[in-house]
Amino acid sequence: MQSLKRYWKTYILGGALLLVLFIMAETGFQVRSFAQERYADLQNFSKVLNLIQQYYVEEVNTKKLVYGAIKGMLRELDPHTNFMPPEMFKDFETETSGEFGGLGIEISIQNGILTIISPIEDAPAWEAGIKAGDKVVSIDGTTTKGMSLAEASVMMRGKKGSKIVLRVVRDNEEKPRDITVVRGSVKIKSVKYTDLGDGFAYVRITSFIENTSKDLQKTVENHIKNNKNMAGLLIDMRRNPGGLLDQAIKVSDMFLKDGTIVSTIGRNKNEKEVATASKKGQYTNFPIVILVNEYTASASEIVSGALQDNKRALIVGQRTFGKGSVQSVIKLGDGSGLKLTVARYYTPNGVSIQAEGIHPDIEIEDVDPEAFSKAIVKSVTTREGDIAGHLKGDREKAAEKLDVKEGAEEGALAWWKDVGSKKDEKLSPRDKLFKSDYQAYQAFSYLKAWDTLKALTR
Repeated sequence: MQSLKRYWKTYILGGALLLVLFIMAETGFQVRSFAQERYADLQNFSKVLNLIQQYYVEEVNTKKLVYGAIKGMLRELDPHTNFMPPEMFKDFETETSGEFGGLGIEISIQNGILTIISPIEDAPAWEAGIKAGDKVVSIDGTTTKGMSLAEASVMMRGKKGSKIVLRVVRDNEEKPRDITVVRGSVKIKSVKYTDLGDGFAYVRITSFIENTSKDLQKTVENHIKNNKNMAGLLIDMRRNPGGLLDQAIKVSDMFLKDGTIVSTIGRNKNEKEVATASKKGQYTNFPIVILVNEYTASASEIVSGALQDNKRALIVGQRTFGKGSVQSVIKLGDGSGLKLTVARYYTPNGVSIQAEGIHPDIEIEDVDPEAFSKAIVKSVTTREGDIAGHLKGDREKAAEKLDVKEGAEEGALAWWKDVGSKKDEKLSPRDKLFKSDYQAYQAFSYLKAWDTLKALTR
């Protein structure tokens, strides 16, 4: 019996060993098969390259061929994965510092068409009249059909003072228009501030560059110092194309006590990287409203998602762009660079931003303020207060004490009628902003009504 047990034990161990050896052999076969297939593909590439070098009708530049092959390979991937030759990579490295030469636009490929995501405010393209959403169909007469982002960037760059003609197709316009842009030095001011009065502040973040979080902190500190408090902050990130991930995390961290800011997941789903609030949030005790639109992308979506999911801010406006992929930039040996998509962004609630964007808590359509004021129909319905000799209400009595004229108009219509009749130079910075920006005016209204809205959602 003991002999039989030893036999079965030896048999099982032997079988297990054979199984392991079989798996190793099978795995080795798969690895060899994969390597042979890869080698065969590379051998084909090498053969084609040699044939071109030997027999093509004219002598060719080998580096140019290799660079072209890399670009062709990357074209099979997503539009944010790009190869940058040395000169282009050098320019790319300077962009995040806040000052560089060019047109000052963020571009993307949408449905195979080169599209303007956002012109940088006060940059050459902005001054020339380029708008977010413009579809660029040709650059200096060369069609952009089939052109990669890297190739378009090369064509758009040039010496300061030189001109470039972009033919663009704009929504609701039948014919394309040619817009001439004079290349210049683009200096980004990523944080712009307006005092809204009564302790409220408006901050526009145009992009996320190296000094964005420091500039924002300085702006908030100065506002608190000058106003003794911060009654509420309106952060405008419309047309913000994004930028540096670490700056988006730092900006989010400024307003959070705790919680997740963003997570990234690459090919290996088990390797999840999570950025959390450092518990050093300096500004956690005042209301925040964030204004976004369809051109709010990447890093600005991370900030919006982080503050929305952590119930720290109210997001208003329109659904954002949906650029939720992470790119790593790798410098190659010859000075060229590879921008490679390596992961996806997820909001604290685990929602992927990619192709989905951030859905606002309250939607506000972009409306021409002048048209809006004309569209408001003033009611002519007779109410109790219009009847002669009516019993006066408490509000009327209070108005009499304050010497308020009877029949004074209220609300957006009255405000627009008032500022609309004034020239811009006579308006305060706040009124000048709101006169031309219906969405910002509405967003500010929600900021002022923060306590009421919070009570309604309890």
